[in-house]
Amino acid sequence: TLRQATKDAGTIAGLDVLRVINEPTAAALAYGLDMSESSVIAVFDLGGGTFDISILEMQKGVFEVKSTNGDTHLGSENFDIVHVEHLVKQFQKENNF
Repeated sequence: TLRQATKDAGTIAGLDVLRVINEPTAAALAYGLDMSESSVIAVFDLGGGTFDISILEMQKGVFEVKSTNGDTHLGSENFDIVHVEHLVKQFQKENNF
């Protein structure tokens, strides 16, 4: 799997990989590293062929992933195609094509 390949690459690089986290979780961790207040945040990740969202709760430096999910058919090129198709249809409708 991709996760295992990532772990293996870390090991080859001399790292002791304990856990591989998804991109929204990594972004949330980076965002909240200097926060001391409690909060719940949603992190969206659109790109690489997927659209992901993670809901995290942060309290006193502790991060808990409450939920994470994604759509592997939306994002990157797929996302662009869907938008272009929508805009073309809208243009055709408005201009009687």
